[in-house]
Amino acid sequence: MQPNNPQNKTSNRTRVRLLAGAAVATILGLGAVAALPTVSPADTTPQTAAPSFIAGAPSSFADLAAKVSPAVVNVSSTHVMVQEQGNGQLPFDVPEGSPFDQFFKQFQQQQQREQQKHPQKVHSLGSGFIIDASGYVVTNNHVVDGAKDIEVTLTDGSVYPAKVIGTDAKTDLALLKVEAKKPLPFVPFGDSDKMRTGDWVMAVGNPFGLGGTVTAGIVSARGRDIHEGPYDDFLQIDAAINQGNSGGPTFSTDGSVIGINTAIFSPSGGSVGIGFAIPSNLAKPIIAELKDQGHIDRGWLGVAIQPLTLDLTQGMGLKSDKGALISSVEDNSPAAAAGIKSGDVVMRFGDHEIESPKDLSRAVADTASGATVPVKVWRDGSEQTVEVKIAEMKEEVASAAQPGDESGPGASDTVDQLGATLAPVNDLTRQQFGLSEDAKGVVIADLEQDSALAEQGVRPGDVIERVNDRKIVNPSDVAKALQDAQADKRSVAVMLIESDGNDRFVAVQISQS
Repeated sequence: MQPNNPQNKTSNRTRVRLLAGAAVATILGLGAVAALPTVSPADTTPQTAAPSFIAGAPSSFADLAAKVSPAVVNVSSTHVMVQEQGNGQLPFDVPEGSPFDQFFKQFQQQQQREQQKHPQKVHSLGSGFIIDASGYVVTNNHVVDGAKDIEVTLTDGSVYPAKVIGTDAKTDLALLKVEAKKPLPFVPFGDSDKMRTGDWVMAVGNPFGLGGTVTAGIVSARGRDIHEGPYDDFLQIDAAINQGNSGGPTFSTDGSVIGINTAIFSPSGGSVGIGFAIPSNLAKPIIAELKDQGHIDRGWLGVAIQPLTLDLTQGMGLKSDKGALISSVEDNSPAAAAGIKSGDVVMRFGDHEIESPKDLSRAVADTASGATVPVKVWRDGSEQTVEVKIAEMKEEVASAAQPGDESGPGASDTVDQLGATLAPVNDLTRQQFGLSEDAKGVVIADLEQDSALAEQGVRPGDVIERVNDRKIVNPSDVAKALQDAQADKRSVAVMLIESDGNDRFVAVQISQS
């Protein structure tokens, strides 16, 4: 299951950005993990009274800040950057064989040697927090990803070199370890599921390298999806957080960590009161597994999935739009071995009710490799259950066909209902539209801009593989399938479309085509 690397520089464009200064990062993911052992503050954690409240609101966060700040740290990392310029490319062309050709080649070679001798080092500042008196530190993966040297600085000025125990790019979490001669102050994880929209929170971090900074606000929303990956489930907070806050904790009023600050939504690079934190209940099992084995073991099913729309629901005869629609099944995958097919709708995975593709992504990722899981699917108008043996997730390989000429080849047919000109997939159209060797179906050679397919994001060069239950071999198959659907008094045709190497279903209103 597939499921952007925002850069930390000011832009006039509103964007979701990561918070570590000068760090390039990727966020999000989820794993099948063990529960984190219960942690309680050590004797070294300052013991003070809980903050006082007036009519449900804290009159001051001072006591809370004094209690937790000693466990919040600055994370400084050094990255060796490879310069893009000077890699053999000049900003202008030198004709081969010209009198200057050899001179500029020598110049380029000299530049490359200088870069190798003096690589550019970039320092990144982020935040983190200690979760164990022995020195385990939680931060964001993008704070330390690719770092050569990492240092952790406590509020008392103590500086410790840190080593990486494990990282998880999919959830943007990292676990570090420092060695100190004394027990260190630490803070416990709390229960993020108990946080409600409107609850008070306090964020602590190191924005812009200024040192320990405390800001307060409320939980603005839960379960936010900011389209950074298939496992998005952020807490949105309005406490001011900025670049350098990455990896810092967000606390509930009892001093427990209920979130790890990761990204902000900003038109200018600064805080506008829309911040995103990884919920502690998502982070706890990830951190526990990183501590135990240094990496995350995720389950793998081997399917591409998409959400159901109302049109797809109607076209497939479903009673609701809850579930995850299988758009394609990878060869030699657990799904293929279990007999799961493209067009199946997953309604239940083990003990998990599946209401959306994200539910299936998380349920599979949470399943240990080697486990056998019953999967309930909707197929051909009825529910069926298959047994799937989950494998360990492998590295994802992205593939995409190259776009081709948008003019249609010969031997094409026009299907007026779709507003499309269709052509068979053969050597000519493979070359013309950049189709893969295993592409099967008919290629869309031309498409009217106001057609029903165009409204679904389909474009010339995409391949129609199936219409309803009919496998498509030539353009006349599409017209025949649409005629049969109308004869059956169907108002919607469900089409399987291959686009840039990925399959997806689209629903087309026949009466409006």
